[in-house]
Amino acid sequence: MLVSLLKGWNGKILRVDLGRGKAVIQEYSSDFALQFLGGRGFAIKILWDELPIGVNPLSPLNKLILAAGPLTGLTVVSTGKLVVASKSPLTGGYGDGNLGSNAAIQLRKSGFDAIVIEGASDKPTYLYIENGKVEFNDAKDLWGLTTFETEEKLKKVHGGDCGVLSIGPAGENIVKFATITSQEGRSGGRPGMGAVMGSKNLKAIVLRGTQSIPVHDEEKLNLLGSEASKSILKAEGYDFWIRQGTMATIEWCQVNSTLPTYNFREGVFDYAKEVDGYAMESVKKLRRGCPNCVMTCGNVIEDYEKKFSELDYENVAMLSSNIGLGDIRKVGVLNRLCDELGLDTISMGNSLGFVMEASEKKLIGEKVEWGDFDAAKSLIIDTAYRRGLGDFIAEGVKRMSEKIGGESMDWAMHVKGLEISAYDCHTAPAMALAYGTSPIGAHHKDAWIISWEVRTGRFDYSEGKVDKLIELQRIRGGMFESLVACRFPWIELGLSVDWYPKFLEAATGVTMTFDDIFMVADRIYTLIRAFWVREYGANWGRHMDIPPARWFKEPLTKGPLAGQKLKWDEWNRMLDMYYDKRGWDYNGVPRKSTLRKLGLEFTINVLEGLVKLSE
Repeated sequence: MLVSLLKGWNGKILRVDLGRGKAVIQEYSSDFALQFLGGRGFAIKILWDELPIGVNPLSPLNKLILAAGPLTGLTVVSTGKLVVASKSPLTGGYGDGNLGSNAAIQLRKSGFDAIVIEGASDKPTYLYIENGKVEFNDAKDLWGLTTFETEEKLKKVHGGDCGVLSIGPAGENIVKFATITSQEGRSGGRPGMGAVMGSKNLKAIVLRGTQSIPVHDEEKLNLLGSEASKSILKAEGYDFWIRQGTMATIEWCQVNSTLPTYNFREGVFDYAKEVDGYAMESVKKLRRGCPNCVMTCGNVIEDYEKKFSELDYENVAMLSSNIGLGDIRKVGVLNRLCDELGLDTISMGNSLGFVMEASEKKLIGEKVEWGDFDAAKSLIIDTAYRRGLGDFIAEGVKRMSEKIGGESMDWAMHVKGLEISAYDCHTAPAMALAYGTSPIGAHHKDAWIISWEVRTGRFDYSEGKVDKLIELQRIRGGMFESLVACRFPWIELGLSVDWYPKFLEAATGVTMTFDDIFMVADRIYTLIRAFWVREYGANWGRHMDIPPARWFKEPLTKGPLAGQKLKWDEWNRMLDMYYDKRGWDYNGVPRKSTLRKLGLEFTINVLEGLVKLSE
């Protein structure tokens, strides 16, 4: 049965072959929709089915997927979201990112739920997609421009209401952590989705649609959306959220000794007050956000160069305390440069911290001191253009540490090759486990468990923490990443997750309990894990889920928790418990019984040819 017999989904995927300059429309089945929902679920199923095993992520055979979900673009809270996914050139495994942009709305209004892009153009190209029609346009005059310049030019051609996704020089030059950018600061695809676009000579994707998105019960959906929005506007923390957004996390992390400082050596920063939410407010000019949002989180400041820069917690922490820079306006410059050039701010700040420590320990010839704004600025630009030391940085911390060797691998702050985002885990074992088991590498998106952990007891290594981690992964990385919608209304302002099955039913006519939704989430997580195992083969092992040795070997030396570090044996017992509850074996490989239970039998024969599968 085709999904067009259901509502909520458009039921169509646009398939674009850049090498042949052709596009076709594919309808998909209702089984596909119900088993994987959308977004991340659609992306991993397509990549598993269609990528050759071991494909080079930068080859024309790799595929870039843009995937919406059944809630994307509808009249419910914070649904202007899109998943961008591919095999990652940074990690060699599954990679994706969540991008808030008008492009998400325009994709759905164009009549599609996903776009699958394969092949590579022989010259710079951008795609223009409107209501099902596709143009392959020459991007020669766009190549070399920043993401801000590219979007401005394309909107002059195609109208200010279109959605634009583009890469900057970092993507063009195949920086391994290049991202896809929209709306001067909305960025997604940390594991190198921008590099995948660059490898395909694809500068930008422009989307416009005027079609209505089919829904099951429009009146009920509108009513639910209105009620949920009112609930958010009345939330106790709403006014403060509007003032500071995620930037309030700087102060929280400083108080709780989890603010990444000097390449995650410490959890407190002497100049935290110079870069926190109050410092941001002092230079704030406006706020902006994604479509369909009533709690916009984008705090735009006037930076040191008197230009606008959109800040949030992750980019500020990684480009301030993690590199020793205590000036919010200078941090704004570094952040804006990353957005313009198409660089992931988290990986960039992590990589700068690694280089500064390597310089301090005289493991590289260049002198790059902690907190050196001018050096950091120059290195960001050099990274985007792969010049000098920037060419080294462009490979990410895992490859840098492998080249330097020795103990540098202990303080290369990554998991599976993806640089760790902005939470120090010397005193947060559950958050360290969240980083270890994140499906894309070390990222907080799938399970921001650290707030709960600090509230409920941070020093134990209990089964309850493992249960909570899996629950959060099911909700955050499973439900939200497949519906596709923003998590902030729930996380930050307390909107109950009970709203989302109601939204889904009104949109699609499909009734799903949380047991049903969690089954879909487990199916997605386990298929992603199977993809990683397939791509790594005999090189896969338990070591792939282990966070950096620094947190186990080197205790904090500053702040109220000085002397603390993670306990190796107890943390590994947590990992054992996690694997057991997921139905995976000692090495984190899904068991045959688990694959069958989740409807993933099709993976068994493939995996059995590469690794030993337990029953």
